[in-house]
Amino acid sequence: MESDAALVMSIKTGNKKALGRLVERHKKMAFRTALGLVGNKDDAHDISQEAFLRVYNSARTFDESQSFLPWFYTIISNLSRTWLRKRSRRDNRSVPLEDAPYLVVNEANPEKALLKKESVELLQTALLKLSYDDREIITLQHFRGMAYDDMATMLDIPRGTVMSRLYYARKRLAKLMRQNDG
Repeated sequence: MESDAALVMSIKTGNKKALGRLVERHKKMAFRTALGLVGNKDDAHDISQEAFLRVYNSARTFDESQSFLPWFYTIISNLSRTWLRKRSRRDNRSVPLEDAPYLVVNEANPEKALLKKESVELLQTALLKLSYDDREIITLQHFRGMAYDDMATMLDIPRGTVMSRLYYARKRLAKLMRQNDG
């Protein structure tokens, strides 16, 4: 199996099949990451597709001595930030809660299902009120299951900074959840 870097090198020469293999390999991660950042399925789909187009169009700028995923994540993150800025200028619509990717309520007991659904909605509402950086670090750790070292590589920041950002983001999330619950 070709490495991601080798596929990007093939894309540099115009090999569209290499792009197809890269898309197949990372499309779920791209979608889920964008969904965690913007909270809307349709927009996440558009962002992930645009991210692969950017990979194709920007392959010549890829440094093959570096890992592909942090470079690709930066593309997704930048597209998500731009989308959120445009959305906030365009309108103040809220993201439909059913689009948010965080938790799925799968409970046979109707009473427990209702309580879980309310908790999920509270969490989703609070997450969408967080700053982009806070939502990003929480999404990567809690909903993508990334280890601190992987997040540090992905975000190009020291491990200690990841830990600090996550600690304070969790505190802000907890505060928002308490405010929304009362």
